[in-house]
Amino acid sequence: MPSYTAPTKDMAFLLHEVLKADKQDIPGYDELEPDFTGAVLEEAGKVASEVLTPLNITGDHEGCRLENGVVYTPTGFKAAFEQMKEGGWTGLDMPEEFGGQNMPVLLGTAVGEMFSAANQAFTMYQGLTHGAASAILAHGTDEQKATYLPKMVSCEWTGTMNLTEPHCGTDLGLMRTKAEPQDDGSYKVSGQKIFISAGDHDMSENVIHLVLAKIPGGPDGIKGVSLFIVPKFNLNEDGSVGSRNGVTVGNIEHKMGIHGNATCVMNYDEATGYLLGDMHKGMRAMFTMMNEARLGVGMQGLAQAEAAYQNAVIYAKDRLQGRDVTGLKNPDGPADPLIVHPDIRRSLMDQKSFIEGARGFLLWGALLIDQAHRSGDQQADGLISLMTPVLKGFLTDQGFDMTVLAQQVYGGHGYIEEHGMSQFVRDARIAQIYEGANGVQALDLVGRKLAADGGKPIMAFFELIKSYCKGQDGDEMTDFIEPLKEASKHLQAASMYFMQNGMKNPNNALAGSYDFMHLFGHVCLGYAWAQQARAALDALANGAADATFYETKLTTARYYMARRLPATAMHLARIESGADTVMALDADAF
Repeated sequence: MPSYTAPTKDMAFLLHEVLKADKQDIPGYDELEPDFTGAVLEEAGKVASEVLTPLNITGDHEGCRLENGVVYTPTGFKAAFEQMKEGGWTGLDMPEEFGGQNMPVLLGTAVGEMFSAANQAFTMYQGLTHGAASAILAHGTDEQKATYLPKMVSCEWTGTMNLTEPHCGTDLGLMRTKAEPQDDGSYKVSGQKIFISAGDHDMSENVIHLVLAKIPGGPDGIKGVSLFIVPKFNLNEDGSVGSRNGVTVGNIEHKMGIHGNATCVMNYDEATGYLLGDMHKGMRAMFTMMNEARLGVGMQGLAQAEAAYQNAVIYAKDRLQGRDVTGLKNPDGPADPLIVHPDIRRSLMDQKSFIEGARGFLLWGALLIDQAHRSGDQQADGLISLMTPVLKGFLTDQGFDMTVLAQQVYGGHGYIEEHGMSQFVRDARIAQIYEGANGVQALDLVGRKLAADGGKPIMAFFELIKSYCKGQDGDEMTDFIEPLKEASKHLQAASMYFMQNGMKNPNNALAGSYDFMHLFGHVCLGYAWAQQARAALDALANGAADATFYETKLTTARYYMARRLPATAMHLARIESGADTVMALDADAF
């Protein structure tokens, strides 16, 4: 069975030596002292490895089942969910007034990565609830907050987001779900939603669905969409669970992965719902949840890559196959371990350099969220909005690729179920699709985010990289700064290409959007690695006790700069080739 050990040392390095969290001028960050964060990460790591990891393969093999209208989760899930609730993990970064611990998103993200790596399907139940609660927190009335948030923060009640219908996914303006207004101010919601993660289950006493629907007589298309709170069970006047609402599960989807999460077809038959936010402004409210979810999904890409990589390393060190071409490394055995071979090393270094760079990028993104929300920093808000599609799209594309590389280390043993490597591949795959497929993320990045606020966020990003590079004098940083400068120039050239050619022919921009997202992602990881290299050099100069850790950081950073970051040139060449070759064939020629 696959194992998982939480990378607490790497997280502590990023929190305190790279991001210097407890020194940041952000409300609440003064509490993030190393002893405190270390204790939280250590305890979360134990929950991840001892409670959640053993259930991961159980959830994959058993899946969820629907019997007589009741959805049952895999063996052990319900007891584990109780442990999560009792430990307060479900409300770590939620407001204290609703039962949370008010910790920064930064710490919640680090903990979330551990839980997702240990058991993605399980962690989605509380993750979807967190997103739904955030939407109510941002857009709900005081009464709605008081009614729903305490129970959702504790996960006594869980939450979902209901967008997709059988005939519409990305184009939500086509939805048919209706919400008929009632005399008492409520609505009767009717329609069908599909692909609803954690749509129903046996681990909470109520499920609070956030459902997009159209109020008759409203504007056509997406402008006529509103968001509604539709509980599985109606509430009594005292707030307790009452009668069953008109919400049923039509089916549980049979999926490639995340079998332990109940992905449901949800049927609404005049279910009682309550408007959340403004009428016909449902997408504004839903995007609060979707943007949070996109960051969480980016984290899933990283998390699955980490779990798969850990197991690949163990296998590569244990499995004896072939001989080292430079000389025997295991003379007393019949063969040398896999890890002596350069191609295995290449694969593992690709994985390691992505994972540790992506973690730096993700945690920086979480810090920007805190900076925007806790300090009201508009530039930070612009930057994280710009980078959200990159975090989601790039980290999940690359994360999936890394799980495949980890599986490949096992050869044929990776393809059979005995070692469990296929689950990481199958579970990682969905992250490229849900919460906005990655092609849509790329279109959002190029079509909307680049021009947002007159282009201020992307210009701020370029200035950030430029200023950082200027501030890093000395030969010791040359290996990291020069490649980052070159990659940043490629990103600027791509942006300029879109400005010069996108207006004349929008397809020139749209055909290059996916490459732009990946080019941007590589620059962000290059920046993350340059920061980690700087911190490692400083630690070594100050006589760090664990010199090996920091020297390994520098070696891995050099690998990324030399072997991975040059991909930016390829992406730029593709972008500058324009749309002609992409759009040349007639539809009938495919």
